[in-house]
Amino acid sequence: MKNYCLILIISLFVFLYGCNSPQSDRPIFSISYNSELGSEGFDGRLLLMLSNNEEKEPRFQISDGPNSQLIFGVDVSKMKPGDKVEITNEVFGYPLTSFSEIPAGDYYVQTLLHKYETFNLSTGHSVKLPMDQGEGQHWNISPKNIYSTPIKISFDPNRNDVFEIEINNEIPLIEPVADTDYIKHIRIQSDKLTKFWGRPMYLQANVLLPHGFDENSEMEYPLMVFHGHFPKTFRGFRTAPPTAKADDGIYNERFRINGYEYVQQKEAYDLYQKWISPDFPRFLAIEIQHPTPYYDDSYAVNSANQGPYGDAITYELIPEVERLFNGVGEGWGRFLYGGSTGGWEALAVQVFYPKEYNGCFAACPDPIDFRAYCAVNLYEDENAYYLDGDYNQTQRPARRDGKGMISATIKETNHRELVLGTNSRSGDQWDIWQAVYSPMGEDGYPRPIWDKMTGLIDKEVVNYWKENYDLRYIMERDWKTLGPELEGKVNIYCGDMDNYYLNNAVVLTEQFLKTTSNFDQGGELTYGDGDEHCWNGDPDNPNYLTRLRYNTMYLDKIKERLRRTAPKGHRLVNWGI
Repeated sequence: MKNYCLILIISLFVFLYGCNSPQSDRPIFSISYNSELGSEGFDGRLLLMLSNNEEKEPRFQISDGPNSQLIFGVDVSKMKPGDKVEITNEVFGYPLTSFSEIPAGDYYVQTLLHKYETFNLSTGHSVKLPMDQGEGQHWNISPKNIYSTPIKISFDPNRNDVFEIEINNEIPLIEPVADTDYIKHIRIQSDKLTKFWGRPMYLQANVLLPHGFDENSEMEYPLMVFHGHFPKTFRGFRTAPPTAKADDGIYNERFRINGYEYVQQKEAYDLYQKWISPDFPRFLAIEIQHPTPYYDDSYAVNSANQGPYGDAITYELIPEVERLFNGVGEGWGRFLYGGSTGGWEALAVQVFYPKEYNGCFAACPDPIDFRAYCAVNLYEDENAYYLDGDYNQTQRPARRDGKGMISATIKETNHRELVLGTNSRSGDQWDIWQAVYSPMGEDGYPRPIWDKMTGLIDKEVVNYWKENYDLRYIMERDWKTLGPELEGKVNIYCGDMDNYYLNNAVVLTEQFLKTTSNFDQGGELTYGDGDEHCWNGDPDNPNYLTRLRYNTMYLDKIKERLRRTAPKGHRLVNWGI
């Protein structure tokens, strides 16, 4: 009888506790990769994606906003063929945080390994990061990353299923864009960056040459630096008439028009026609490839986590371009422009290197005053994700449309980045700001400005950001010496309904600049009424056109600046000064 009772008690214990324990993490996705993809063992971020939409592979359906499909991620170290990595209900996901929240149903599932390399930094730290492979830091198309062919499964969070998935594809390498008569691609190894990263690091300038360029001529050309996201080649220049159809019936969601490919091709061809016209001012224009292991570009400034990109671009790359193509080679003959990321870069480079450039045109710049870091006041707010009340929490917005309708929150966008990569390795927006602005942590990675899970802000890191990268604060702090160097050089443009609330920082910056005695001596700051991201200063034309006209829209202002500052005896062509 005693033995029977003992067996009954043990059986009851196993039923209540034991059988739940080994099954608690199920369903399970068990992931491996084919030995034909390599044998040395890979470090990286292993991503699992599920989608109920078969129109595209799941890896192309992860985004901010309500239409995103599901993604989960784990770090892996020395993952080898045959190793099985399990992703379970305990793994954090986006936009649903765990398997238990996924409705039962049919899904297309795909996995991808975003590979990391080891960098032995000059600081003494060793870090594992994704090296750009010529694509501009996009995890879902980065060459050498490996992924599985999507398969359809029946998923139920309440079943104890084990899904075996084998990774069987590798993303192919990208062929560099070839030179043409007008466009040259100049790639240099940067000594400064190579020293910091502990391995060869390169910069590339995509150069648009003036019509009639002759390296043996005594003619000299001003340099226009078009800052922005990773360019495969110099964009927006085309020597052949458009081949796309104006009435192609393809609707562009962003700009709400049909036939946008035709618009782009026509604007590119129009630039070519202006470029070769007899009286058009002759200048060099460049777009820079400076991707880092954290993002598609470096933000063009020196950084504790990314190294001396500002110095490398200004003192290594640009002088080489000017040497090869008869640039003026002095600060009076260099100008900066760009929008969004490029807008912040244009202003930051002008502020940090005031003597090396003669004017910036910063459109819809990323936050230039951290009292308005998008929808967060870093100096006063305690939490980046929530407005706290006595009885509730309201999430802060990250993106709106031109009528103010919100499509994503700061919490959501940061949680997506956290799934894509820990330690600022998502390759996306909030993480690159952190990689640029933050001090280096004890582990060699950027110190977080806030806790990615909770949004709690680290005020010590905030103070570092303020002193080193808050452009409005730096200008105000140093205006006594900086102001005279910036006189007539600062031009800022922003729509007052910017999708990412960037106009708020511009307004705060304007409030300071209006108190100075020398800002308006040739500089300007204007807003587009009701305009979204990225308005760049043209009140008469829609943004879908003006965003294609950066290389011509500021020429009148640049001409006036050159008239006032170019030395006598210059050898500029067609500027009429």
